[in-house]
Amino acid sequence: MSESSAEAVTALASATGAAGNWRRATGIAGAAIGVVAAGAAAGVAVERLTVGRGMRRKARLALDSTGPYGSLRGTPGKATADDGTELYYEVDDVDPAAVPALGPRRRRLFGRKTPAPVTVVFSHGYCLNQDSWHFQRAALRGVVRTVHWDQRSHGRSGRGVQQVQDGVAVSIDQLGRDLKAVIDAAVPEGPIVLVGHSMGGMTVMALADQYPELVRDRVVAVALVGTSSGRLGEVNFGLPVAGVNAVRRVLPGVLKALGTQAALVEKGRRATADLFAGVIKRYSFASRDVDPAVARFAERMIEGTPIDVVAEFYPAFTDHDKTEALGHFADLPVLVLAGIGDLVTPSEHSEAIADLLPDAELVLVPDAGHLVMLEHPEVVTDRLADLLTRAGAVPAGATVGGYGSTSSTAQPG
Repeated sequence: MSESSAEAVTALASATGAAGNWRRATGIAGAAIGVVAAGAAAGVAVERLTVGRGMRRKARLALDSTGPYGSLRGTPGKATADDGTELYYEVDDVDPAAVPALGPRRRRLFGRKTPAPVTVVFSHGYCLNQDSWHFQRAALRGVVRTVHWDQRSHGRSGRGVQQVQDGVAVSIDQLGRDLKAVIDAAVPEGPIVLVGHSMGGMTVMALADQYPELVRDRVVAVALVGTSSGRLGEVNFGLPVAGVNAVRRVLPGVLKALGTQAALVEKGRRATADLFAGVIKRYSFASRDVDPAVARFAERMIEGTPIDVVAEFYPAFTDHDKTEALGHFADLPVLVLAGIGDLVTPSEHSEAIADLLPDAELVLVPDAGHLVMLEHPEVVTDRLADLLTRAGAVPAGATVGGYGSTSSTAQPG
């Protein structure tokens, strides 16, 4: 934990005050529903309702100013989706001084005297952005060429044109076509490794479903983190049966209604953010000792996703079914990784993917939730680095270092 993070926690522990105004029940409900639907929020240090509002605000500001999380930037670029949506991406190129030269064997493998570099393309999850891969990006920086992009309506990418202008529902297939547009712009040639978390993993599957020739000709490895190939309508989010049934009945309509009152709901979310911190942390992390600065960083990503975008994307997950598309990865090195405590895309979904890809490496991380790449970054980075080495993306002599740890108990699965 950073020194300033520790100071913020100390301030929280010593503070006392009112619990806040519970008459904002509507705002709390709207915000909580948005967070549960997103499934990628984050816990913060400001969890106790017994802490004064002013002190909680000071603690959040202190956490916001700590650590380099989300500060890594690369060479910017823009791709254009098939409906005209602008998709923002960044490229981190190889630093020749950071890796040993490729030997003759590697040259033969890629079929040319001076091979095009392998590019690792990272796709993020629902209500996050490209910065959610901060630790992995830092570890691979300079060692391998990477592309990090923001999904439509997320991060620095533009709002979905068809969604705004024509009211067309977002689909996972559309996200697959968006990824193809990013690859065409940022990786026009050379081998590719596809890495996706949650919705990003579904995006990778949709790409394979629609562009199998791209996978066959250019993809050399795939990593699917905390994701699912389908049957998401059966996820219970850790709720009792009665609660799950109620949520399934009302959530789509409630989200749609909230999306039409975005300004009002956003005001409610900001005003009551600290009152449901425990709820949103539950759906992001499973361990108790995540660095508060990292948890706050993750919360800022969810805060940056407008409620109308939350509502816009949610129905796509119920329709998602890309089980057959997994067959396109059968002959590739594949990493399937999940947190055992993931309540959003339960680890059983990763096990189901691995069952269909018997040669894949399945890693189940104890004491980890949905945001496993932030919660236990050392585990995710280690397994990803091994995948890249096996695929020839990283020369065996290169050093892929970690970039800190957010807990002291994480262990590989």
